[in-house]
Amino acid sequence: MNRVVITGMGAITPIGTNVEEFWKNSKIGVNGIDNITLFDTEGFKVKLAAEVKNFNVEDYLDKREAKRYDRFCQFAMIAAEEAVKNSDIDLDLIDKERFGVVIGTGIGGFDTLEREHKNLLTKGPRRVSPMVIPMIIGNMASGNVAIKYGAKGPCLDVVTACATGSNSIGEAFRNLKHGYMDVALAGGCEGSITPLSVAGFTSLTALNTGIDKDRASIPFDKERSGFVMGEGAGVLLLETLEHAEKRGAKILGEIIGYGSTCDAYHMTSPSVDGEGAKRSMEMALREGGIEKSLVGYINAHGTSTPYNDKFETLAIKNLFEKDAYNIPVSSTKSMTGHLLGAAGAVESIVCIKALEEGFIPATLNLRVKDEECDLDYVSNEGRKKDIKYALSNSLGFGGHNATLLFKKWEE
Repeated sequence: MNRVVITGMGAITPIGTNVEEFWKNSKIGVNGIDNITLFDTEGFKVKLAAEVKNFNVEDYLDKREAKRYDRFCQFAMIAAEEAVKNSDIDLDLIDKERFGVVIGTGIGGFDTLEREHKNLLTKGPRRVSPMVIPMIIGNMASGNVAIKYGAKGPCLDVVTACATGSNSIGEAFRNLKHGYMDVALAGGCEGSITPLSVAGFTSLTALNTGIDKDRASIPFDKERSGFVMGEGAGVLLLETLEHAEKRGAKILGEIIGYGSTCDAYHMTSPSVDGEGAKRSMEMALREGGIEKSLVGYINAHGTSTPYNDKFETLAIKNLFEKDAYNIPVSSTKSMTGHLLGAAGAVESIVCIKALEEGFIPATLNLRVKDEECDLDYVSNEGRKKDIKYALSNSLGFGGHNATLLFKKWEE
């Protein structure tokens, strides 16, 4: 079996359009939530989202190229490019047939779909863009990244709603571990702050409908009432340890465990006992071969919905028992909002940086204690702590649970 390491990272988020900026703002607790500007919210209950700020796609991609991608795919291409550059890998020197891509999106090209549907209704079928299909289908994030870099190994699009980013990294990890790839770009992307998406999630009563950005995404707070839509992408460049060492790569961290389970309970609610999330964490720890007591940090799914935060807390307590109260747990969705299919990938970057620098970001704006959410959520202010192992949880509609176990890199 191969050991799997991270040698490059790329991020575009509501609190930073590269890894350095994103991590800096995560540490100081920048709130990326504000009024929606991507469309007119007249008549909408929801007014807030976490948009990628001051974003001009032509600062990153050729104008002609950018027009061929939906927003979710633009984000994926940008994050993948940063990950490749960050890794200092020479792609001309690797075996392209053993270079894979696993980048998923939770709901795909809503922006293009809505625009072209409007064209269909107002201008007729002949005015629908010939690019509409390749722009809306979710697999084109991984497909276009593979085309750009000539990656001819496995090219996959994992779609597990809000667990997509973590499952994508986990599946790439397994392919590398078992020898099907030497190098992989893996992660998640989302660009769905659109009228139909926001209206749909609102009708589902999943979104916060308040107007105070500091009381909107408040994971584990007793007054939480729904998540805040975010957007962006996170991509990791993964390699087998042997491949990375052979080229003298700088290693940022190691993935040692992955858990993937299903609640098989309800379309949108986690199981009430947190059983599926508990098993997902157990699987990751078992594969990583470490004792529960060694976990130094958990980046929670922590969406700020009443059920998710309650049941994820219960899952952590059921697994770690009395030790649960000694483990710092935080939700960076308090700053970024919920990036849906990109969330797990962006939060994996948080875990890797936390291990690398010995710093745990806060759960921002946690003010009102909830008796059922009684763990150490690193309230409002991040803290320095030297940690060796970190877990990242992602839970998705459909009952999907994914957990990644990261280890601090020590030569």
